[in-house]
Amino acid sequence: MTEPLWHTVHTYELTPTARDGIRAFLVTAFEGGFSDDDWDHTLGGIHTYARDDSGLLAHGSVVQRRVIHAHRSYRIGYVEGVAVRADRRREGLGDRVMTTMERVIDGAYAFGALSASDTGAALYAARGWQVWQGRIGVQGLSGVVPLPDEEGSTYVRGAAGRPLPSSSRKLIFDWRDGDVL
Repeated sequence: MTEPLWHTVHTYELTPTARDGIRAFLVTAFEGGFSDDDWDHTLGGIHTYARDDSGLLAHGSVVQRRVIHAHRSYRIGYVEGVAVRADRRREGLGDRVMTTMERVIDGAYAFGALSASDTGAALYAARGWQVWQGRIGVQGLSGVVPLPDEEGSTYVRGAAGRPLPSSSRKLIFDWRDGDVL
């Protein structure tokens, strides 16, 4: 087994072959629970991924989203498509993916956010990400739509040590097709 080779690139720098490979990897890693909308959400930002002679081992991306909190719009880094190949889990690859994503968030955004699966929640909590304790909504076509099902699985992290907004006020995410979070 060779040492993984790591890549950190913007979506536009991915070759069609690399893009197709990452998408196939994510479909497999999420056991078929990775839709066209999920793929679209993963694009348009910074990707980090590892590969060795056996293929892709891990992937994550961070994309820009807009969040309204207390009548202020924030530009945040939203983490998407974090996965580690099943036979390579518990080797620190997910940790390395998150280290890169957090560096991007620290350098470019007010704070970071992500929606954690039950499987991924421990990784994020161990890295200092916190469950958002306040309400969550989305700016829909007819106004703000509450997202109570996302409460408890949405994690946030202040960028570069900056404080997070107060959880006494709702986080209102920008609309997008598919799963909003």
